[in-house]
Amino acid sequence: MVKSVRFLLLLIAFVSMQIVAWGQPQERLVQVQVTPDHTNWLYKPGEKVKFKVVVLKCNIPQDNLEVRYEISEDMMKPHQTGKQPLKNEKLEINAGTMKKEGFLRCRAFVTCQGREYEGVATVGFSPEKLQPTTPLPVDFLEFWKSTKEAAEKWALEPIMTLLPERCTDKVNVYHVSFANNDYASRMYGILCVPKASGEYPAILKVPGAGIRAYNGEAERAGKGFIILEIGIHGIPVNLTGDVYHRLYNGALKNYHSFNMDNRDKYYYKRVYTGCVRAIDFIYTLPEFNGNLATFGGSQGGALSIVIAGLDARVKGLVSFYPALCDMAGYAHGRAGGWPHLFKDEKNRTPEKIKTIQYFDVVNFARQVKVPGFYIFGYNDRVCPPTTTYSTYNVINAPKELFVAETTAHYAYAEQWSTAWNWVMNFLINRNRHGLHGLTLLFYLFYSKSRVIRA
Repeated sequence: MVKSVRFLLLLIAFVSMQIVAWGQPQERLVQVQVTPDHTNWLYKPGEKVKFKVVVLKCNIPQDNLEVRYEISEDMMKPHQTGKQPLKNEKLEINAGTMKKEGFLRCRAFVTCQGREYEGVATVGFSPEKLQPTTPLPVDFLEFWKSTKEAAEKWALEPIMTLLPERCTDKVNVYHVSFANNDYASRMYGILCVPKASGEYPAILKVPGAGIRAYNGEAERAGKGFIILEIGIHGIPVNLTGDVYHRLYNGALKNYHSFNMDNRDKYYYKRVYTGCVRAIDFIYTLPEFNGNLATFGGSQGGALSIVIAGLDARVKGLVSFYPALCDMAGYAHGRAGGWPHLFKDEKNRTPEKIKTIQYFDVVNFARQVKVPGFYIFGYNDRVCPPTTTYSTYNVINAPKELFVAETTAHYAYAEQWSTAWNWVMNFLINRNRHGLHGLTLLFYLFYSKSRVIRA
């Protein structure tokens, strides 16, 4: 009986983690399709938008169903609502316009056989001109310089434990830990290192939000990369699922809000220094060749940018729909980034807003000087496009953006494979050419700001 209960808890935790990590919607009996009248999903301020709604049941267009709809700016309360029937298998909604840069969203709802179905479309109004609301504190660089120096005073004291059951014929897999920024404060992760003798570039894979175990990236490491996948909570990453489930709902519940009125005690301070210490650890590996990139989505997408802005040893980055971007946007009448700390007006105290400026991804994005590959969609209500695009816009470095407008807080398989290919090719080419001279000039010319659309 005990074993059965434990297995059930593990299964629930595993399924929950997959939903959090991927979030891609499953196919449903009824589909509510919402599309704009501009095929590129883009408008200029003042241009009017029309959304078309089509309802499919088993791929057959439906008619005479009532559609309830809401029009709103990104993450704001609806300013237009209504109910209209489908006629001739479609409905056209006049959604008005926006007079400024940003995103306008249409949510359409249909009830069929007692169940409600939703479709969403979000369009951009000159999103390339969006700027963040978050200012750069005058002592931002000084604060992080002294914070990193304080962490570096602690001896790294790395521990590597081979995991034979996870090793492959090409890769050794280790559970690792190393010191962070205080007494007994440690970071943990899964390290994958090619077995063949030689030196290899490294990828630091940083995690999305939550608390979970990690498996590492043995298969991709087998292609000639050191890959360190870390957790951020200072606990081993090879425990059973029930442990993380209890922490997530207990001691570490809402960890992202801990001490947010004090920049020296805010939870993400040890997270950011821990990521830097992860690079320190990678530099101790004899197999490492000095070329390193970061890779992550959501909270990990935020950390990927943060580390690149904090540490010049990062040579490139991949960031999917980054969290923690322009978090105080709500205090300025527009969307704020995950974890939506300031959506509740009670949190908008001067102390909390000031603290968050030192941890907002926007201010690290302003420091990024290395090439990056970025991915997000317009329907994301976890990491809203207003926040991710305004962060992307302040990055003054070679950058590529892969937009799939219809995606929410997930990415298609094509985007994941493109991102992994980008980071691997980037590191391989950097290792081969060093990105010096004409090679560097070509790269800067080719990808200063390149947008790919799905």
